[in-house]
Amino acid sequence: MMYVVGERAGVKSWEVLSSCTTFSLVSALESSELTKNQLHLQHLPTIKTFCIFTWCFFFTLTLLIHILSTIQFHSLLPVSWKNLTVTVAVLGSLMCLSAFIVFPWLIMEHQTAWPRPVAAVITSGLTFLAYILETYFLCSQVQEQRGFLGSLPGLFKIVELWGGFQMIPLFVEADYGPNRWQRWMSGTSYGVCILMSLVTLVIILSEFAGKCHVPFDRLMVVFTIIGMLLYMVATVICFGKIPHLKNSANKSSELVIMEIVVACITLVCYTVDLTFSIKTLCDRLHT
Repeated sequence: MMYVVGERAGVKSWEVLSSCTTFSLVSALESSELTKNQLHLQHLPTIKTFCIFTWCFFFTLTLLIHILSTIQFHSLLPVSWKNLTVTVAVLGSLMCLSAFIVFPWLIMEHQTAWPRPVAAVITSGLTFLAYILETYFLCSQVQEQRGFLGSLPGLFKIVELWGGFQMIPLFVEADYGPNRWQRWMSGTSYGVCILMSLVTLVIILSEFAGKCHVPFDRLMVVFTIIGMLLYMVATVICFGKIPHLKNSANKSSELVIMEIVVACITLVCYTVDLTFSIKTLCDRLHT
């Protein structure tokens, strides 16, 4: 047991060091080290800021968790610590994977191999590997030790939250043309889904599920149905952009493809999550 705890502490130190190194390198990049692709250049500030925020946010959060675990102060906090640690590990691995893919694809200069961008790509990959390793350690534990968010239904909740976060920069840079209603509909869908995911996360982390006036399992079914319907609408809108890509010379098709992929993955998660939620609700009604 002590050996496993020591391994996890080492992995957290790895996460802190690699994420700190990554956002420090990317923040220090000069304009000559960034992409010169005109289609990518207009998206550069938003995508770069989102990547830096990802590494910086999880560096800060992981460092706080590491310090609290080391000084054994976490037991005094009014949160479910086992659910918090698995949430940070899984969400960190997903967000760092996205940043690891997007940074060399849309941000760094491809014509010249500058040392700092190459080093940033390597350290971002190491950050992703560290979070994946911690996720493996946590999800391989027994259910009582890893909490609800470490189970399969809980992992779907985290993936849904990841999908909402990924849609923020994609929505900001999306080109909806004259169809303002599509921008309004997509923004509303993503915003409502992010809000529902955050509410779910807060309820679970604060262990407030048993104190809700509305049964928590029924609330999750309602949230999941709403999320699935909203992402169905958003996915249809995303696919509707494909015929207009040829007529849009000033916008990059990569962002549309990314939005479609993320929307489809999130929609599948909501659909499967709804199945688990209904099954759980039916099992409790029959007991």
